[in-house]
Amino acid sequence: MFLRVFTFLIIVIFCTSCDKFSYSKNKNLQVVDTIVDFTSVDFSPSFKVCDSLIDKHQKSDCFRTNIHQKIGAELQNHQFIIRDSISEIVYVDLLITSKGKIVLEAMESSEEIKNQLPKLDSVLRISVDKIPNVYAAIKRGIPVTTKYRLPIKIQIKQ
Repeated sequence: MFLRVFTFLIIVIFCTSCDKFSYSKNKNLQVVDTIVDFTSVDFSPSFKVCDSLIDKHQKSDCFRTNIHQKIGAELQNHQFIIRDSISEIVYVDLLITSKGKIVLEAMESSEEIKNQLPKLDSVLRISVDKIPNVYAAIKRGIPVTTKYRLPIKIQIKQ
């Protein structure tokens, strides 16, 4: 009887030992790249005139140049009355949605700009609203929402 129990225990230990059974179900699965860099995009947003460019940096520079020109041209159409000369930089945060709509998210300026040009934020908002839709930025083949911070130099003399 003792030999039967001993044999039975040996068989149970043998059958349940860790190195005899492989429970690894992941042997045939491919490794998926799940690390996504959210600080950059594959293709930056672009206007129709920039769409023919292939180089990523040239396309980004073309977009920035065009958006500066469009906002600058709109600001030139407005007349501002000031007390003192101004030469400062205003930072404009733009949100470019995955649909290509450009939205003014925030404007960062000094107190002097806010005091002398109180309507600047509304003029900038109107300027941004007049910009036509753009091609959205692309990340892994999907249009994504991006944020741009544009510096705008305000230089007005009396």
